[in-house]
Amino acid sequence: MTTIPARLARTAAVSGGPAQARQRVLQLYRDWYRGAPEICTLYALNIPANEIRSAIRYEFEKNRYVTDPKVIDVLILKGRQEYQETMNCWKQEPHILGILLERRDRPQRSFLQKFYEGRDEDAVLPAPSGL
Repeated sequence: MTTIPARLARTAAVSGGPAQARQRVLQLYRDWYRGAPEICTLYALNIPANEIRSAIRYEFEKNRYVTDPKVIDVLILKGRQEYQETMNCWKQEPHILGILLERRDRPQRSFLQKFYEGRDEDAVLPAPSGL
């Protein structure tokens, strides 16, 4: 597929209320969800579309309880940008695998706990291995 920059471009919009913001979030989620098989073929990934869909769901669930309409609009804008870059093949395979492998569910540590360990592990994260 050839890259057409304006193919997925949309203008930035401001939500009129919570119902409109919800509709825009659901539309973005549907676009990502339907694009999962195409992402697998574009980037020649050896993983099923279900894993990509679960990673997408995880990313949306992280922001589930955001209620400020301005914050929701910014998150939608960033999500649209990521979607356009992904579907236009402007990323490389490690970028996509980094999204899939990024899950950081470890508990938060205090400054002193990090200090006693001798390093700030959260500041420097290793690159995803792809496995």
